[in-house]
Amino acid sequence: MTTASTQPEAAAPTSRRKVLQALSGLMVGMFVSILASTVVANALPRIITDLQGTQTVYTWIVTAELLAMTATVPLWGKMADLYNKKLLIQLSLGLFVAGSLIAGLTPNVEILIVSRVVQGVGAGGMTALAMVVMAAMIPPRELGRYAGIFGAVFGVGTVAGPLIGGVLVDTSWLGWRWCFLIGVPFTILAIILLQRTLDLPVVRKEVKVDYLGALLITVGVSTLLIWSSLAGNQFAWGSWQTAALVGGGVLILAVAVWVESRAAEPIIPLSIFRNRTVALATVASVLVGVAMFGGTVFLSQYFQVALGKSPTVAGLMSLPMVFGLLISSTVAGQLITKWGRWKGFLVAGGVVMLGGMGLLSTIDGQTGTVLLGVYMAVLGIGVGMLMQNLVLAAQNDVPAHDLGATTSMLTFFRSMGGAVGVSALGAVLANRITTLMTEKLGPMAAGGGGDSHAVPDISKLPAPVVRVIQDVYATATADLFLIGVPLTALALVAVLFIKEKPLNTLSGEERLAQERATAAGH
Repeated sequence: MTTASTQPEAAAPTSRRKVLQALSGLMVGMFVSILASTVVANALPRIITDLQGTQTVYTWIVTAELLAMTATVPLWGKMADLYNKKLLIQLSLGLFVAGSLIAGLTPNVEILIVSRVVQGVGAGGMTALAMVVMAAMIPPRELGRYAGIFGAVFGVGTVAGPLIGGVLVDTSWLGWRWCFLIGVPFTILAIILLQRTLDLPVVRKEVKVDYLGALLITVGVSTLLIWSSLAGNQFAWGSWQTAALVGGGVLILAVAVWVESRAAEPIIPLSIFRNRTVALATVASVLVGVAMFGGTVFLSQYFQVALGKSPTVAGLMSLPMVFGLLISSTVAGQLITKWGRWKGFLVAGGVVMLGGMGLLSTIDGQTGTVLLGVYMAVLGIGVGMLMQNLVLAAQNDVPAHDLGATTSMLTFFRSMGGAVGVSALGAVLANRITTLMTEKLGPMAAGGGGDSHAVPDISKLPAPVVRVIQDVYATATADLFLIGVPLTALALVAVLFIKEKPLNTLSGEERLAQERATAAGH
């Protein structure tokens, strides 16, 4: 394989000022990605009502973006190892703009779901490439400090999203469509900033991307995600449709593994799974994704339906979890950079997150706001210490030429866990609601039409029925967190077996230059 590079043999360290300038565009891009996912959360009940959607559609509006993001992350990460990282990030942001415009102008739920797919492809690029670029510029020993800054951006985006979404939905002359359109100018600003500030060596390799492997991975994962979303709702878990979708998805992924094992430049290099840290971090990422996304994505619905809050108030109620995440991720990042040790934060994050899941599994329609805030803060603190540092541990323990593939792979599996969690637990939630509603209100109560799973508009229902519906949604939401408890416990077990290694003091570009010099010497 021939390699042509514009990169010098020894990469010069990047000054802190240049790093901060380059990260400005990345931070705006990340802010946009976070804003897009959080701003829509409080708008979903209103969107479903206005577009006459069902509980299944509610789930798919979230799942469609997660699915597209999950399926494309490995390809983005692999292309980052081969092509111009800045151009790839700008391309991903451009796709995000297109998806946001389509979503904001959608006439029905079908086009909305398509637009969410386009948004997901763009978000997949931004999610994978931001961490790849950071690892290229910043040594793992210093990465904690900057990861803390990104944690702050994550927190601000997460705080701002639900509040902005709630205000937009409750403002009659704006409405929920602006939840999608509001991110467009921020995204364009990110593209401009990246053009001006991000300056990385361009490394071009004369190789062929394994598009067959990418296609097989995408189709296989998508098949399993579609099954997890539809099973128990459109057909029974033990039906022939389940056998066909699961069997087909597993078979396609098996073929993908065979193709990847023989590809010169595989999308997911199978060799990195022999690294103990990477393998365990992957397992933990999947489980955290299932528990975290699968449980929390339905909290906004719990606030608005079970507790009868407005979208704006629902946004305010998410603040404790956001502040917990913001503070813990920022403080943990600073301390990791100061002390050079990271495993303790992973273990503590796993323990605290497990506690948060357990506490949230006890909620009901009468849970007080303060107590609920405490439970959410505990969960946020655990997530803040755990999720980002799993990526740091893996990046620190792989060769520089595998940084892009490793980072995107961890993001891929975490997103896949989230998509599986949202779709599977969404199906569990829909069926649990239907069962409880049928028990308490009769067979025609589940949205007015048997098994339609329609989300009720409690403002138009009599008070006795509203109380029953609120109790049903509270019970069903608590059950989701109860399912998340053993998953989070397994993630903690995986973290306990990760071996701590000293953080590298060289950036990804410097390590890559060293590896090439060593290879040339042999």
